[in-house]
Amino acid sequence: MSETTAEPGFWDRALGGRLWRNADFMRLWVGQTISEAGTQVSQLAVPTVAILLLHATPVQVGLLTALEFLPFPVLGLVVGVYADRLRRRPLMIASDLGRMVALLTIPAAFGFGLLRMEQLYVVGLVVGVFNVFFGISYQSYLPALIARADLVEGNSKLEVSRSTAQLAGPAIAGFAIQAIGAARAIYIDAASFLVSAVSLWAIGKPEPQPQPATATGRSGFWHEMWEGIQVVIGNPTLWKIAGCTATSNLGSNMAFAVELIFMYRYLHLAPGLVGLIFAIGSVGGLLGAIASSAVVARLGVGLTLLLSIFAGGLIMATPLAAQTNAPVFLSALFFFEFLIGAPYNITQVSLRQAITPDRVQGRMNATMRTIVWGTIPIGSLLGGILGTYVGVVPTIVIGGFIAVLAAVWILLGPIRIKVQPQPVS
Repeated sequence: MSETTAEPGFWDRALGGRLWRNADFMRLWVGQTISEAGTQVSQLAVPTVAILLLHATPVQVGLLTALEFLPFPVLGLVVGVYADRLRRRPLMIASDLGRMVALLTIPAAFGFGLLRMEQLYVVGLVVGVFNVFFGISYQSYLPALIARADLVEGNSKLEVSRSTAQLAGPAIAGFAIQAIGAARAIYIDAASFLVSAVSLWAIGKPEPQPQPATATGRSGFWHEMWEGIQVVIGNPTLWKIAGCTATSNLGSNMAFAVELIFMYRYLHLAPGLVGLIFAIGSVGGLLGAIASSAVVARLGVGLTLLLSIFAGGLIMATPLAAQTNAPVFLSALFFFEFLIGAPYNITQVSLRQAITPDRVQGRMNATMRTIVWGTIPIGSLLGGILGTYVGVVPTIVIGGFIAVLAAVWILLGPIRIKVQPQPVS
């Protein structure tokens, strides 16, 4: 599949606001906003349980994150085939309910005094498996729910939700951890998955009948999986985005594997203050998401991707917080990191969806996520090991430097990427 040129005004018109009148999209949007906020609570609460209650080492914290993301490289391609063979909304509902049940076991075990690191590992792995099914189905479902010309608006609204959740979620998490404890705060995320499942169930628009056969008309599991791989490796734009995002995820997750350890044990910050720092930083992500359409219209797709991917490298400045007012410095650092980085996710996801036929959306997204999220467990585990044997501060700096190198992938290809939306089938 070769790169094509865009119809005039495609990106400029995409945020026209028509989706406010789309009731089914609004159900999806509201449910995901609440679910994202709950997820932010767990992303702070679960490692806080490990670090403060179970006294986890850097290797253990890194392994905890690695296990949650390990299912993506292991199962991603398989799930992608089923996301194109089956209707995606039921898969998403089942995944929400599965994640809810898995998370509920943590506060339950804590209440009985039975909570151990081994259980956190198992829960992380189970949640990760359901994340694969939900994430691939979710990205593939949107083009079937709304018109192709509305994809940037839809993804921008969903990114605004994610940024808003990052704003509210850590603050809620910090307050809840201070008030009821880190383990019990996980109840909030479990409840949010139930809300998401109900909102998906309420969507009225029927999904199109899946068409899993390949472009040549051949069906079969391996033929269908291979076609999804070919869609990515055969398109210069897609495989460069995959390489760029994978490199950024590798470096940033090496650093983030020890980030909370640095905040809790080196800077001696309280969980409530850590949550507030992430919340303030997320204001930048919200502003970046809102401005993303204007940024793309002004700079073009390629240059937006190039500049916004540099945001991941800002994490290497984290150790400087020890030399100044740490909460103020970290809040400002995360604010600019999220502000600059938000347009990257919106732009690259919308671009992927727009240039890929609906028939192979699931397999394309599965291949992409296998690559780009496959480096997350590697980075998390490497970060934990380096944090133990080299030191927390050097690990953060090394991870940030690797994240900066992601920009090379965009430089290897044409900076001024243009795109022609593909037909639905």
